[in-house]
Amino acid sequence: MKIATWNVNSLKVRLPQVIAWLQENPVDALCLQELKQETDKFPLDAFKELGYECAWTGQKTYNGVAIISRQKPFDITLNNPFFPDEQQRLVSITVPSSIGDIRIICAYCPNGSSLDSEKYAYKLEWFKALHQYLEQQLQKYPNLAVLGDYNVAPEDRDIHEKYSGDILVSPPEREAFQRLLNLGLSDSFRLFEQEEKSFSWWDYRMMGFRRNAGLRIDHILLSKPLRDLCTECVIDKQPRRNEQPSDHTPVIATIDI
Repeated sequence: MKIATWNVNSLKVRLPQVIAWLQENPVDALCLQELKQETDKFPLDAFKELGYECAWTGQKTYNGVAIISRQKPFDITLNNPFFPDEQQRLVSITVPSSIGDIRIICAYCPNGSSLDSEKYAYKLEWFKALHQYLEQQLQKYPNLAVLGDYNVAPEDRDIHEKYSGDILVSPPEREAFQRLLNLGLSDSFRLFEQEEKSFSWWDYRMMGFRRNAGLRIDHILLSKPLRDLCTECVIDKQPRRNEQPSDHTPVIATIDI
């Protein structure tokens, strides 16, 4: 089973890239963030033509998340019941598997804007509520995968030095991320030996991708049963080379079930 996450930075703009990527990489589940389109504008037929089912929630211009799944999803939950919010940032589904039901959660965590911003305070509150939700979900679903753009680079090895001390790497943000791991989740990318300076996001400006001046902020967190079956986690940099690419690129985990 392959599961992936990708912040596409506008599905309307990059739908052809997503379809092409799925054709080349027929994963079992793909979590998308930053759809930037209203719920009723979601291109369901395009994914159904590839044999996928979908669960999604969107809003005009900002945010929006979706899970594209080979299996027909059930137990669909939109947003976080512990955090009433107009921003569409969370969708959860359950799919059957040979090891039992697997709960897949797609998250687009807030950016925070700047350390002195109200958006930063909102981000930390959002993470507290996510912790509460995942704690509940783990009790109900032992096989849990939480994929998305977390907007947190967990360690210094996950950042280009230019970002030291800035938003996405501040101690409170990293502590919030660590609290999620403390629930019994594992950062699947760090289960394996990886190349140094492995990033999943690069700024469009200042030749960020060409200079590999990026951040690793897109993560796949796995509960212990899935972690024990995970055989690989990789960052696919190829889509970042596309014409008019997203500033993020996919992360894919393989689970041997």
